[in-house]
Amino acid sequence: MDRTPAPVSDPVPRLAVVANPENRRVALFEEAVRAAGLPAPRIVPWADVLCARGADFAVDEIVRIDSPGENPEVDRMLRGVQDPTRVEGSARWYAGFVAAVRSLRGGVRLTDPDDVAVLFDKRLCHGVLRAAGVPVPASPTSGPAGTPVRGWDDVRAAMREHRMPRLFVKPAHGSSASGVLAVETGGGRIRATTSVELTADGVLHNSLRVRRYERERDVAAVVDALAPDGLHLERWLPKASQHGRAADLRVVVVAGRATHAVVRTSRSPLTNLHLGGRRGDLDTAREAVEAAGARWADVLGVCEQAASCFPRTLCVGVDLLPAVGWRRAAIGEVNAFGDLLPRLTGLPGRGAEGQDTYAAQVAAVLRGLVPHRTGTPHA
Repeated sequence: MDRTPAPVSDPVPRLAVVANPENRRVALFEEAVRAAGLPAPRIVPWADVLCARGADFAVDEIVRIDSPGENPEVDRMLRGVQDPTRVEGSARWYAGFVAAVRSLRGGVRLTDPDDVAVLFDKRLCHGVLRAAGVPVPASPTSGPAGTPVRGWDDVRAAMREHRMPRLFVKPAHGSSASGVLAVETGGGRIRATTSVELTADGVLHNSLRVRRYERERDVAAVVDALAPDGLHLERWLPKASQHGRAADLRVVVVAGRATHAVVRTSRSPLTNLHLGGRRGDLDTAREAVEAAGARWADVLGVCEQAASCFPRTLCVGVDLLPAVGWRRAAIGEVNAFGDLLPRLTGLPGRGAEGQDTYAAQVAAVLRGLVPHRTGTPHA
């Protein structure tokens, strides 16, 4: 009788996800988990975490932290406003969300709580990237020692002092271009492009329509209303174009490797797809990079360099800003929840061919490429 011991297989990973259960992100992640032959993940609703001020996980549970967005009740608990279209309240949202992430106890995290605190503060994130030598737009608000912005007068002063006639004004804790203004001046004129709707009573609302304000008092009113939540300023870098439209890229980095990319194009400075941006042609972008004398691998390498600043987080979405001519690029932002790119499969030769962004992350978990940090109970 053959007495050779049977090989001992690794235990099947136990997955959990903290999310809004009804969100399409959860459905896509569940689909990827089931396709990998794993048991369905345990879903822990953000509403329950916020009400109970925490949640507990088994030592061996691998915990995915997903976006708390697109749920009006969760948004109300985090921001303290009844209308989810309101722009204000992002500082309260940030404090509440970071505290909620830190209230999770036990388990092995796919997203590090300390990384969350940096990724959702554009000033801190810019400072970390800059310190690591990652190419980023110039910013007077970068890092903990950055210049505070108390309102439009401070923005105007920064534009003069740093010779920035064109700049982006961003809520420090915003996402999905919420509250972002692309401001340009010259010849005694001013124009701000944004998705913010300023109502007659001075209230700010997000909309899906990009609009322009060309009276300084309107621009000032928007900036002054946003300033108490914290603002980040960045030089507006002229972008490359594709078919006459401004172009940038969202690149997803999983376990340190750029696996997915999509070109986003727009006739406005805001390329976000939900604001009317369109997916461009990735092959055309790669060919433009190589025709300019640069290497496509180096472009992806800039995104991997940015992601390496957050080594305890499995997956980030990096916004890459190619310069006019496609030869150089800078990093606009790094997003903790930048993987929502349905039906997008992996880049050739990058290890995720045929996989969407969620399947690539599950595959990384199965390969043991999990950030080595466990959640610890609060004292």
